[in-house]
Amino acid sequence: MWPITCARTRPGRLGWRLVSADPLRALEHWIEDARRGGLAHPAAAAFITSTTDGKPSARMVTLRRLEPNALIFTTPLWTRKALEVRANPQVALLWHWAALGRQVHITGQAAIAERTLAHQLFAEGNLDQRLQTLVSRQGEPIEQLTPLRHRLTELRETSPTPPQCPAEWGAIRVTPEKVELWREAHDQLHDRHLYQRQHGRWHMTRLAP
Repeated sequence: MWPITCARTRPGRLGWRLVSADPLRALEHWIEDARRGGLAHPAAAAFITSTTDGKPSARMVTLRRLEPNALIFTTPLWTRKALEVRANPQVALLWHWAALGRQVHITGQAAIAERTLAHQLFAEGNLDQRLQTLVSRQGEPIEQLTPLRHRLTELRETSPTPPQCPAEWGAIRVTPEKVELWREAHDQLHDRHLYQRQHGRWHMTRLAP
């Protein structure tokens, strides 16, 4: 796991020379800038999947780990996103920090990660996050929330130890193929840098705004 740390740059300005060889390092810096700036959910991104016949769906997810060449998210394995990743690994991600005038857009290949990673990430969650996986089948129809809240309260009070990682809970690894870094400019001539991975290296092209 990479630590989410940030170089000391002015808000809204990242020295491109620091990250010109690796756009995932820029993502790391920008998430930390958002966190230090007090923005809510600084690591949250829109995660777009699609069916095999091209019908898209989107939801917000939180980046759990940033590996040297991949991004890690967690999910119940019965959810629509997990099922669509298995059927069609082509995905997209979008971070947008309006207060900082920055965006990161990623396209790449996703896959369900190894069970050992799922266990590690589950153990890192706080107690309520872990108990919630036992209480609610994310995305399934329900009549009301009250029974779920009662069950969560009961588990908080009676569980002698935190729960173990359920078999139907896992991690998704996204391996980026393209990364676009976008910075807002007051004159509308926004900075856009497109990185494409070829033969194990990132190649950068500047795009017109």
